[in-house]
Amino acid sequence: MDGESGRRRWVSALEVARDAGVSRSAVSRAFTEGASVAPATRARVMEVARRLGYAPSAMGRGLGAARTGLVGLVVAELTNPFYAALTEAVAVALLARGQAPLLLIAPAAGRTDELLPQLAGWRVDGVIIASATLGSRMARACAAARTPVVLLDRQAGRPPSGVREVSSDNMAAGEAVAALLLARGHRRPAFIAGIEDTATSRAREAGFRSGLADSGVALAGREAGGFTRAGGAAAARRLLRGSARPDAVFCANDEMALGVLDCARGEFGLSVPGELGVIGFDDIAQAALEGYALTTIRQDVSGLAAAAVAALDVGGPVRCLLPCALVERATLRAG
Repeated sequence: MDGESGRRRWVSALEVARDAGVSRSAVSRAFTEGASVAPATRARVMEVARRLGYAPSAMGRGLGAARTGLVGLVVAELTNPFYAALTEAVAVALLARGQAPLLLIAPAAGRTDELLPQLAGWRVDGVIIASATLGSRMARACAAARTPVVLLDRQAGRPPSGVREVSSDNMAAGEAVAALLLARGHRRPAFIAGIEDTATSRAREAGFRSGLADSGVALAGREAGGFTRAGGAAAARRLLRGSARPDAVFCANDEMALGVLDCARGEFGLSVPGELGVIGFDDIAQAALEGYALTTIRQDVSGLAAAAVAALDVGGPVRCLLPCALVERATLRAG
């Protein structure tokens, strides 16, 4: 800290050079891998740097280098526990390989272009767009600038040239949910979608419908809950007030499923799973709480993050689908 102003003062390379009795350029070479510097000089510089608490500026090194070590991480739904966990996992994966995340919060799905000047200004080595709702305009712009782009937890249908995609196999997971509900004797299943135009919700619903159709069963109802807990409760209210009430509900994420449980038990007095089965998607921490014990589909958060970071180094387009896992708790009939 600066004693007079109270502000933090970083030790400079010039101070290290003076204390070590070498030139400032020698300090720079000592911290540059492969640079020509005598071993004794490097050892002396490193010892002084350690004692004074000096570290070279990563930003300064990046200004003259082809790579900055920064990766743009664009997210839009940090209030959703799943995306908070996924963001943390990506950051950890980047740091483990010597890179740093530049976290940017998208203001809205249609306004991601506002972030492009910031990404360009920081000269990021790549961009990971971790959101089910953000459009592909940013991905196209970054790809056009020859910046590696990974769409995480979403699929663009026809991704821009050079864009990589990493997501869970949502279609297969939906089919697995259908098979599970049918095996447990449910014949009037309903589906609660997230946000209508998101690829993840559409794929989960498509797999669910396909799995039911294979056994000649159709949906007993369908609503949308916007991926929120309040939206899930509102959707459940619409489904359960009708005369042809479903006997099970598959929700496109856990947040909505928790809202369904609150509504079904608190407002309709239904027994879960006796009168209504509920299954979610994501396996967020709240799903395991004793008051919910939600049966759900678990996404491999660490695997998704690792695959997204690895995809930054892949030349050309790539699509990676990771399998999901069923987590059985107490909101479905026992097998």
